[in-house]
Amino acid sequence: MPSEPPMTAPDAAESSSGVAVLDRAFSILGAFSPADDRLTLTELSKRTGLYKSTVLRLLVALEHGGFIRKLEDGLYAVGPQPMRLAAIYQRSFRVDSVIEPLLAELSAALNETASFYVRAAERRLVVSRVEPARAVRVSIRVGEDFDIRHGAAGKVLLAFTESELQPDMVAVRERLWATSYGERDAESCAASVPVFGALGELKGALTVSGPLSRLGVPQAMHAAVGALLDMAVRATIAFGGNPARLLTAGKHLQLDSVSAARPD
Repeated sequence: MPSEPPMTAPDAAESSSGVAVLDRAFSILGAFSPADDRLTLTELSKRTGLYKSTVLRLLVALEHGGFIRKLEDGLYAVGPQPMRLAAIYQRSFRVDSVIEPLLAELSAALNETASFYVRAAERRLVVSRVEPARAVRVSIRVGEDFDIRHGAAGKVLLAFTESELQPDMVAVRERLWATSYGERDAESCAASVPVFGALGELKGALTVSGPLSRLGVPQAMHAAVGALLDMAVRATIAFGGNPARLLTAGKHLQLDSVSAARPD
């Protein structure tokens, strides 16, 4: 019985290409999930599909560069260098640089108001928004805040920040989207989805809102939720997060599920 995993294509062609070496090194760093504080050589080999001998050589180089630490018990952990780079990234990174282009695309595609909310205590705060050119639209301002207990964005923010959830919030957390009809304003409705960061934390709620008579039509709301999930995948990737759940939610989205979410 062989003690090492099957040889992968990159390992099989032990290329002298610097790009290939970097790819393998990055795969080792990428093997650590947010839940892992340390991994064995065997687990790293299993997760990357690389021979233990290859992983070991790369670990030595990564340790020398400060990207990996070898612990006293022989296990491996992430080193200090990624934290330094993350701090530089955070200083140079602005949420609106990621969100605003996506909001512009959403608004253009759906011809409705697209916005991004974050939680501020018991309020939901508008941090970015793009409105369509059409005369009849939902109009909101950056910096405006609303009661977090009303509206699709509030449902998403509550579902991913509260420790104890009511059944309706559990449903939002499981399906990864929420809708609202006439909750904040009797003539408007909205759909919202979460955007996640590198550690799986909620970054905010990506939202589309419009007149109830227009966006409230089942087909229109279904299209809005689908477009939001697609954009949330892109935003989550840009924030360094894992979009897997959002991708799954988008693939399984059905018109009848969106229609069923509307209260009678």
